[in-house]
Amino acid sequence: MMGFKADSGNKQLPANSKEQVMKPYLIGALLLPLACTAYGETINFDSDIVGEPPRGWHCGSTGKGVPHWTVEQDKSAPSTPNVLKQSGQAAFSWCVVEKNLIGDGTLEVKFKALSGKEDQAAGLVWRWKDGGNYYVARANALENNVSLYYTVDGKRNTIKYVDAPVALGEWHTFRVDFQDETIRVSLNGKTYIDLKSDKIAGAGKAGVWTKADSVTLFDDFVVEGKVSR
Repeated sequence: MMGFKADSGNKQLPANSKEQVMKPYLIGALLLPLACTAYGETINFDSDIVGEPPRGWHCGSTGKGVPHWTVEQDKSAPSTPNVLKQSGQAAFSWCVVEKNLIGDGTLEVKFKALSGKEDQAAGLVWRWKDGGNYYVARANALENNVSLYYTVDGKRNTIKYVDAPVALGEWHTFRVDFQDETIRVSLNGKTYIDLKSDKIAGAGKAGVWTKADSVTLFDDFVVEGKVSR
């Protein structure tokens, strides 16, 4: 398995944090039906090289900036010794698993937000087609809320915000369940968002996300679902 160094993703995509109302964007609707198989994996980064991006992941950003995704050692990690750390600054930084496309499934990750003046965010992305098209759920320690967005053509659009306690400097468990149009977002075992959205259809990659100057640690990334071949 080859390593993937962080890049700028879609470099031409403009940073745009303003929410916009858009028509449903059914990506991949014209694709022929794909065979699906069940898949499940927990990634704890403990076999990856410290100081480098994790092997088998593709890292970059939506919009301007330079993300910095590296595996680091952390004694507080839920599963020691390693974590995935984002310490760069970019409009929206993402890092996705390369090898599988998930249409319906579950994502879960442990995260700790360390700092950030503009944001203190941790997120999960799914149905990621490229650096400008995907769903993202965010937990925000600066504003104490959980939110759900869809990004299309590099523009992030809000679906819903909900107040939720997200303590800075503590480990939390963040989870997203997605099946067809149903999306459920949970933090520390409590569901905060449960709704339907048809903005992005079809299978895509899955991974983690941050915003702006957020310095965030991730560990024990769990992905389960139907893999399209």
